[in-house]
Amino acid sequence: MLVVGISGSPKRGNSEYLLDEALKVASGRGFQTESLLCSELNVGYCKDCGTCGKGEHCPIEDDMDRVNAALAEAAAVVVASPVYFGTVTAQLKSLFDRTLPLRRQGMQLQDKVGAAIAVGGSRNGGQEKTIEAIHSWMHIQGMIVVGDNSHFGGIAVRPAKEDRLGIETVAASANKVCDLLDKIGRGGAQR
Repeated sequence: MLVVGISGSPKRGNSEYLLDEALKVASGRGFQTESLLCSELNVGYCKDCGTCGKGEHCPIEDDMDRVNAALAEAAAVVVASPVYFGTVTAQLKSLFDRTLPLRRQGMQLQDKVGAAIAVGGSRNGGQEKTIEAIHSWMHIQGMIVVGDNSHFGGIAVRPAKEDRLGIETVAASANKVCDLLDKIGRGGAQR
């Protein structure tokens, strides 16, 4: 089973580090993993042209074909974002918007497991609102959303490598994803 991780940060750093920590948990529990990094992806914004609603391929030529293919194959998705003005980055929001074909063309993310990670400049730096935005995308896609058994997901403070408590919430969230995949049954969440 594949666990796909998405980092919404436009640069290398804290979000990618935390996403790596989550994917190490999944890998250590026997799951395949794949990372999709906004710092490396070319993703344009949705223009609401309606093409995908007609069952056709999105006319924007960028990296979203690769992203959507990975998401469609995944059993679970872990999304990490830094806090930008109290929410996800513009890059991540564009990626979310461009997953509309997955919804319009058969609810391809429905019943996949999802978890969120957010990192901010202070302990109460907007992480919960950022996670809420990620969860909103997951709920709209029909995903099964999990947290870390105590919170909404992985919540960390910069610099993430020094935030022991934040890393614990990331690991707990990743373990919750894996627990649910094991309960569903390896292969059961895939379409």
